[in-house]
Amino acid sequence: MSSTTPGIMTRTARRLPLTGVLRLGRPSDIWFKPALSVVASTAPPNLLLLALGRLDLAMYTMAGSLCALYAHNRPYAARARVLARVVLGMLAGLALSLVAASLTTDPVVLVAVGALMAAVQKTLCDATRIGPPGNVILAFVSSAALFVPQTLAQVPGHTALAAAAGVWAWLVGMAPSLLRPHGPERRATAQALNACAAHAAHATTGGTGGPGDGHERTRAAAAAAVQSAWQTLLSTRRGSATRRALERLLVRAEVALAAPADTDPGQLRRWARRLCGSGPVPHTGESGTAADEILGVETEAAAPRRPWRSRLAPLAPIAVRTALGCALAGYASLALGVGRPYWALVTAASLYQANTTLTWRRSVQRVVGNLLGVLVFAAVAPLAHAGAVALVLCCVAFNFGAEALIGRNYWLGTVCVTPLALLITEFPGRQAPGELITERAMDTLVGALVGFAAAAVVTNRRAGDRVEHALGAVDRARERAARLLAEQAPAPAALQSARRDLVAALAELRATVDAASGEWWQRALPQERVVLTEQSAHRTLAATVRRQGLGARAGTGSTTEDVRP
Repeated sequence: MSSTTPGIMTRTARRLPLTGVLRLGRPSDIWFKPALSVVASTAPPNLLLLALGRLDLAMYTMAGSLCALYAHNRPYAARARVLARVVLGMLAGLALSLVAASLTTDPVVLVAVGALMAAVQKTLCDATRIGPPGNVILAFVSSAALFVPQTLAQVPGHTALAAAAGVWAWLVGMAPSLLRPHGPERRATAQALNACAAHAAHATTGGTGGPGDGHERTRAAAAAAVQSAWQTLLSTRRGSATRRALERLLVRAEVALAAPADTDPGQLRRWARRLCGSGPVPHTGESGTAADEILGVETEAAAPRRPWRSRLAPLAPIAVRTALGCALAGYASLALGVGRPYWALVTAASLYQANTTLTWRRSVQRVVGNLLGVLVFAAVAPLAHAGAVALVLCCVAFNFGAEALIGRNYWLGTVCVTPLALLITEFPGRQAPGELITERAMDTLVGALVGFAAAAVVTNRRAGDRVEHALGAVDRARERAARLLAEQAPAPAALQSARRDLVAALAELRATVDAASGEWWQRALPQERVVLTEQSAHRTLAATVRRQGLGARAGTGSTTEDVRP
């Protein structure tokens, strides 16, 4: 471990990659759910306004309708809470923007307000881990509202329209629970089983743990999937038969992660396929041992959780990047004479990711997608201008396309988002297509260049410190498990809880190292110590599995089905 010490004070500059930035990935398993949800949430309000001849108010209903994009991976009880908070956050941002717009028309002041709001939205979304689409939708709505002519007397009515659409979006988001009440947690467990099956298959076909053979990649992916699935299950109602059955399956996945050589990948995949269907939850066939394992899980669930506010401090660099980048992008747009500086502001707000490398990738994707998107807008503008009905239908189609494609790569979804944003500006009245295309292209380039420059200037100097803290957490979790292993007869629940803590600490360490590795200028990371710590922790995990007598049974249990979805 001491061999890493001389490199701690070394500063390194990392190259920003272009390879693979635009490569298309596989679509999400549930890509159609947010796509259909946004259609169901936006189309009825827009068509109602169209029938009333008040399509100029569609911007306000869109603010509430777009909340249906959130929380599709959450269990429905948690989704209800998250969607409610998203709606409230959307209304708060919209109301604040409308009030600011009614009090001043000074673009310098409005850009400053928009930049500060974008920073707050980014920080809160990351701290609460709200998930995609994150702060981008909130920033888009609040920033655009800043530049809409407004009076104080109009603010309550316009906010009420957004609130009504937000309630409808909440209902749309919760509607699938009537047909498949445990769908999200079943999918999360199936994803963990498939990820652990891939890792086990790699281990049994010659993976040795070296970075070149993909062993670390499959193990990191499996650990992240298992941790995500546990977080999903722990947010559901305790004591239900479905949750207990899913917990047993997730324990099998966790055991496979710790002892991949003793695992049958085929059985894990069969369980995953059953979970993706509509049939009963498969049973692992291990009642006595499973009871001890689940007791450990329940012990963990009863422990106090770390409040989201404790995650605010590490996000300070990203908050500063967002505020600075959005403000400078907006002012640069004003200096160039662009009439809609909020486009540059939103472009900058959409860039900021966990580190500089990911921010660079997002910048390239945003520029490519937006420039292609303005070409798409130029092609469809004549059709959209055929009438109000055509305009609404084009917006609905682009809403669907954006959510259907964005999971494959951000730039592909942005090809649909850009014409959608341009068409929304035409709800109050037709705009000159040439002017919209020119201004959008300019704002895209300005926002991306200035926004990324802010990310490069505001470095995350404490990323290395967080790696040290994560290493310490893994060491403490490993030592706790080792102490229990040294006992003559450790309590099964305590051993299971220690194993869970160690898995969670390892997942957090890998995420922290990945985030810190993407900062372009920082002190060298203790990579050798990270590797040694992970190897030691994985050996301890394997020992806990053998001590509990689970290794030989990992992924070889019965498939008796006894729990209905």
